[in-house]
Amino acid sequence: MRNKLILLNTDHWGSGDEALGQTLLETYFTLLKQNQEPPAAIFCMHRGVLNLTETSLVSLHLKELQDKGVPVLACKTCVDYYEIGDKLYAGEISSMKRFIELSAELEVFSIG
Repeated sequence: MRNKLILLNTDHWGSGDEALGQTLLETYFTLLKQNQEPPAAIFCMHRGVLNLTETSLVSLHLKELQDKGVPVLACKTCVDYYEIGDKLYAGEISSMKRFIELSAELEVFSIG
């Protein structure tokens, strides 16, 4: 996963039952953080930024990945829209410009 940029643009994975989708997303990041080869970066936009707050169990896994050196980035426009700038547990505020730069360098894997 070293050459991958994960684009996280939802707070649950897939359509259908939202609770199941939240469980699937948490399971994915639980397993991802155990992987010996982490992704190059994770960029959160749209409802994906909600995963960076303490109200999301996914934030615990994203924080651990961040602590291991994986950049976890949040779209500033989205953070402002959801008014969660002071509620981020993981990640750092970034820009769409940074996403464009990363996506030009890395293969994008989209969740959402």
